[in-house]
Amino acid sequence: MPQFAANLSMMYQEYPFLQRFAAAAQDGFKAVEYLFPYEFSAQELRDALDAAGLQQVLFNAPPGDWAAGERGIAALPGREAEFRLGFDQALSYAEVLGNPYIHVMAGIVDAQQDHERCRAVYQRNLAYAALHAARHEKIVLIEPINTRDMPGYFLNMQEDAQQICHEIGVENLQLQFDIYHCQIMQGDVTTRMLEGLRRQEGQIAHIQIAGVPGRQEPSLGELNYPYLFAQLDAAGYAGWVGCEYRPAAGTSAGLDWLRPYLKRD
Repeated sequence: MPQFAANLSMMYQEYPFLQRFAAAAQDGFKAVEYLFPYEFSAQELRDALDAAGLQQVLFNAPPGDWAAGERGIAALPGREAEFRLGFDQALSYAEVLGNPYIHVMAGIVDAQQDHERCRAVYQRNLAYAALHAARHEKIVLIEPINTRDMPGYFLNMQEDAQQICHEIGVENLQLQFDIYHCQIMQGDVTTRMLEGLRRQEGQIAHIQIAGVPGRQEPSLGELNYPYLFAQLDAAGYAGWVGCEYRPAAGTSAGLDWLRPYLKRD
């Protein structure tokens, strides 16, 4: 049975952030993920995890100026020093929180930029991140993101992400497979997911879910998630499934889709 992690950036927004840990645990979650930890000290977050009995599984490296619309800087020429400082900060948080996965966001690249140069910068930054993460026994993740929600994002297709991992060729650079993004960009989710789980380089290490097209509960929309969860079980997937969706109403009230899985735990 899949293990589900609550995404505290999108879920439980009816609570202040540090109270979301306890709310997630009350609903039966055993783990959490979120976009960024940096507004709080690592120890504050560690205390919230411990008080709720939760495991931290994922957060993102610093993305640049998020409020100004930046969505990562790893593929942006001229920002290499900033990227390295930010990734080192992410590693320091990951050590305190026991967090195994750090997602590195590529960034927004407009059509006028030299995409080959951006790709070269992206690969160098990812190689740096993976090397330093390996020293801490952490895994770097990259994620294709759909162009409807994030126009101009540098990485959109599963095959491109897999090729980048292949070219860098290190074991601790892997994929974050978001079913919502994949369905919007490419479809054929089951085949792409199962193929990604079997790969050696660029293997899927973490999965995220949301309903399509509205990015609400996975029980809403066009995808058959019970079927996809059964496919994960059959494939022997032992990782986490992050619930990265915006609840249609209150978070707890919309968890009917999850409760049958919790009862099997």
